[in-house]
Amino acid sequence: MDNPASIALHPAMTYDSDILIVGGGLNGPALALPLAQKGFTVTVIDALPEKARKNAAFDGRAYAMALASVRLLDRIGIWSEVVDHAQPMNQIKASDGRAGEGPAPFFLQFDSAEIEEGPMGQMLEDRYLRRAFLEAMGKEKNITQIEDRVTAQEADASGITVTLESGKTLRTRLLVGCDGRESGTAQRAGIKRTGWDYGQTALVCAIAHEKPHHGIAHQFFMPPGPLAILPLPGNVSSIVWSETHANAAAINALPDAEYMEVLRPRFGDFLGEISLKGKRFAYPLKLTVANSFVADRLALIGDAAHGMHPIAGQGLNAGLRDVAALVDVIDHARQRGEDFASALVLARYQEWRRFDTHILALATDATNKLFSNDNPLLRAVRDIGMGAVGAMPGLRRTFLREAAGLTGELPELMR
Repeated sequence: MDNPASIALHPAMTYDSDILIVGGGLNGPALALPLAQKGFTVTVIDALPEKARKNAAFDGRAYAMALASVRLLDRIGIWSEVVDHAQPMNQIKASDGRAGEGPAPFFLQFDSAEIEEGPMGQMLEDRYLRRAFLEAMGKEKNITQIEDRVTAQEADASGITVTLESGKTLRTRLLVGCDGRESGTAQRAGIKRTGWDYGQTALVCAIAHEKPHHGIAHQFFMPPGPLAILPLPGNVSSIVWSETHANAAAINALPDAEYMEVLRPRFGDFLGEISLKGKRFAYPLKLTVANSFVADRLALIGDAAHGMHPIAGQGLNAGLRDVAALVDVIDHARQRGEDFASALVLARYQEWRRFDTHILALATDATNKLFSNDNPLLRAVRDIGMGAVGAMPGLRRTFLREAAGLTGELPELMR
């Protein structure tokens, strides 16, 4: 059994909230809600006005939510608000090939029927999830939302003081950075990062198509990078298309009609005629992992702690796993009478999440390097490998459970 952290609550000290979260995107609200529901007082700070975050229109951005992440959303009262907009992922098909030539003869196919829990995940648009989080936070009496920007932070033995751009200062027991890969929270704490550029840019958009997708997600590995075709409700799919930086810049500069002419031979004709739906986005792809997930009175979650290649669609899922683990750790510490923001308690969170995150980052990195090339020997090895895995039900089931987020030590919110 781990040793209880010493109590250092200093009754005379006043706090504006128990926990202050920097970043009101997705991971921030996902953390704020269960903490508030467990009785913690929480402040969420975001520089972007709530109206702009809540009123987002269709823009094609969507997430592949693993089953474990769906369980978390259900436990905190969000899933019932978005389920009508979700698309179950019934199958995943992965294949190798080149643009215009179609897939290689060996491919992998995962079917949700092979696990007892049902669909391995759900596709959900960013706009619905973001709006549901904001509405839920607005109804929670233990959550205070502030539109401002953090400019300074200073930790001491009993808490941490944050200074805002407006000049206001706030005092909290624990500061949590949910402010992305360029996390100011991490930088101000002196936390450095390790990583590298993949030499790829992800082109992201939504595509309307003539034929139904039947809830099947496709991952097509091509030499410049993978193309993911992810099902959304109706005859619509979300596209995450990786190209070299130079290719992506040239493609993204094209008018919509010419952009689609480049995409069509890569996409294929298995869903009939296709057309662009909504906006187009481009994101440079990098691996970036914080050298520490914690500091004095501070924890990092989501992209502030780790950003990885989207090849496995695990970015948001990894962040929500951070959320569930941190809630477990600090709630159990409080129940035991510990100082929940002490170094000893936060070390438990880091120990829990850092190993899993590094394994996932290395796996996605290795997969991208293995498949994003046109080496004939590697092509033969990976095609034979996919064929072999496809022929082994036990191994397929293991991959399925991993994709569904059902492996490893699950935090309470994901059980």
